[in-house]
Amino acid sequence: MTTTIEKDQHKDPNKQIKIEHENHKLEKRLCRQVGQAIVDYNMIEEGDKIMVCMSGGKDSYAMLDILLMMQQRAPIRFELIAVNLDQKQPGFPAEVLPKYLAQVGVKFRIETQDTYSIVKEKIAEGKTMCSLCSRLRRGILYRVAGELGCNKIALGHHRDDILQTFFLNMFFGGKLKAMPPKLVSDGGDHMVIRPLAYVAEKDLERWAKVRQFPIIPCTLCGSQDGLQRQVVGEMLREWEKKHPGRIENMFAALQNVVPSHLMDHTKFDFKSLVTTGVASEDGDKAFDHEEFPMASLPGMQVVSL
Repeated sequence: MTTTIEKDQHKDPNKQIKIEHENHKLEKRLCRQVGQAIVDYNMIEEGDKIMVCMSGGKDSYAMLDILLMMQQRAPIRFELIAVNLDQKQPGFPAEVLPKYLAQVGVKFRIETQDTYSIVKEKIAEGKTMCSLCSRLRRGILYRVAGELGCNKIALGHHRDDILQTFFLNMFFGGKLKAMPPKLVSDGGDHMVIRPLAYVAEKDLERWAKVRQFPIIPCTLCGSQDGLQRQVVGEMLREWEKKHPGRIENMFAALQNVVPSHLMDHTKFDFKSLVTTGVASEDGDKAFDHEEFPMASLPGMQVVSL
């Protein structure tokens, strides 16, 4: 039986060719960005055994998908093991991930721990559950990584997650801090990597549709209304809509930090500064004229003097 989509594609083969071309471009971009992040931060090395954390969301599906492609093309040998933590959330379709992982032919483990009941018991009604849920999940995943003999743990956080975390820390934590693409685990036993660090969320959304991943929605913390992360995410999307390119500029800024032009005296030794008589690129440029686009932030007005 021919579907409506198949009929439409048969009527307009040029449209289907264009779609396939765009999908191929997207795949190349995703692989290039993940590959670049891996190289820039030395995320994956010869002989690594990597635990790929699978939540059932678009990001972790895409991360595993791209890493499997890169595993076939990479000049080095590394092993991937997909791990899902079944937190016993009500209505969680436990059969979806094992079926998918078996189909793609990757080694996997489903770890079942009832953290849902713990979170519901400890957190008052109406309070956000993310912090406790995250701590419980992290501890379990570290243990599983040790049991599997994995030296690295791959998480599916992307570029937009990193920017959201930066603004959350600045607005509510008083810190210039984001999600690092690579860090040592709490206990010092594992390296945590974020291969999607350079990837835009909108590209992951498109890739999930192209690959038809069996998405499992989060019904614990991800669906809570009013979370500050959701608010900041909406702010960033609104900025990008009104001022295309702003997200790229902000993300580039995270990779171009100038400690001497900030105010953290623990990161730059202001007290010991002395005049040298030698011109410096890091010198005082406070009065230099810099060209910035004349676009105001939402709710702010730019005034030329």
